[in-house]
Formats: sequence, structure tokens, C-alpha cells
Amino acid sequence: MTGSGKNLRLGVNIDHVATIRNARGGRHPEPLRAAHLAQKAGADGITAHLREDRRHISDEDIERLSAEIGLPLNLEMAATEEMLQIALRHKPHACCLVPEKREERTTEGGLDAAGAHNHLAPFVARLSDAGSRVSLFIEASEAQLEAAVRLGAPVVELHTGAYCDAFADGKTEEAARELARLQRAASLGASMGLEVHAGHGITFDTVAPVAAIAEVRELNIGHFLVGEAIFIGLEAAICEMRRRMEAARGQAEAGREVS
Repeated sequence: MTGSGKNLRLGVNIDHVATIRNARGGRHPEPLRAAHLAQKAGADGITAHLREDRRHISDEDIERLSAEIGLPLNLEMAATEEMLQIALRHKPHACCLVPEKREERTTEGGLDAAGAHNHLAPFVARLSDAGSRVSLFIEASEAQLEAAVRLGAPVVELHTGAYCDAFADGKTEEAARELARLQRAASLGASMGLEVHAGHGITFDTVAPVAAIAEVRELNIGHFLVGEAIFIGLEAAICEMRRRMEAARGQAEAGREVS
């Protein structure tokens, strides 16, 4: 993906457009339409998580997104043979390996890349050989970053959920600690040669400090944008998120130049 704002890209996750559709059945609202609106609003890519239980995005959605959108598709997927075959068939721009449990409402934490090396290695290799850029959705820890390097994954996406949750709960000190952990991990990951992304739980109120981290190249944001779209529309929500991202990155860059 290529984007503006000091090389900070925005990937829009459209999963929860499908969640609303599936609550009633039928075809509306269409995730594909959301993808086109996201492109119009300035998104750099589309993210979609095809879960084992198909609770939101469906196989047909992936087929249509692969064939019809003009943006890079980032397929979030569990490291299973079923998902591997789907990814190899569609060859998305990127594949983000994520942990997945049927009982969870949403992804609860990062992938244990360190503990699951032997399981993950063939998935990273086969997806890479097929031309997809592999990323690992991990916690902001040195052990997980080192595991990503050993696995040969060129990209990591840092799980921002703990920071966003602490901020939302008014736990100021905890939020500051979690943000510092993200900052350290982003710096370390970049020094290891990894491209660093971030995502999960990001809102208008939490995006600026993450966007200001110089080493972060891409944010993936979905649930909040789809929720905010109820009130102001999807295009407006994405445009405002982009504005806040770019403002934060610009201010941070200006501060670093001064210092």
C-alpha cells in the first residue's frame, strides 16, 4: 500500500458491515460497497477477517473483494489449512495471521509467534511463496518480535487493545505504560528490519499517540469506524480518522525536527 501522511497508511477493516448484514440475513449492507466508500474516502487498503465460523465476512465477500476493489486487500486469517487454501486461491496483497477462538467476541490478544513457531513456519513460507505479504498480529514484546524475524515474516501488527482499553476506562497511568510499550516495540521492530503496523480498538480519541510513533507505517481500524458511520456516515468517519492520523504524525515529525 502507498499512502500519504509521512508514510502512515490507513487500512479500513469492513468486517462489521458484514456483522450488521448477517444479523438479518440477506445482502445489505454490503461489505463491497463499504470498501468502495473507504477507497473514495482515502483509505490505503481494505482489511477483512475470514473467520472459521463465518460470523461476519463470508467466502463470497472475499471473492468479490478480491475481484472488484481497487485497493490492496489484507486478509486476516487463522493459521489453518482451510484458510491457507483460501488465501492461496485468491492471493491477496497481504495475509495477517491472527489468533482465533470461537468463543471470543473479537480478537483478544496477539498471536504467540514464539510458542507456535513450528506451526506457523509453513504458513509464512507458503503464503510468501504465493506472493502475499505476511504479517503477524502480535503483542508488543521483544520475544514476539524476535519470533517474527525467525519466521521470516516481513511485517508485524502490534496489538493496541490494552492501550485503548485502559484509555477508555480512564486508567491514565496504565494507558501511558501501554503506550510506552508500543513505542518501544515499534522502535525495536523497525531496528530488526520489520515493517511495523498497529491496530485493534483504535478510536478518534486514541489514534493520535499511536499515529505519532515514527516507526508505525500503517494503522488498521474497523469497528469504531463502522460504529461512527451510523452517526456521521462512513466516508466522513474515515476522513476524520485520516485527518487525525496525519495531524498527529505531522506534529510529531515537526517536534522531532526541532529537537
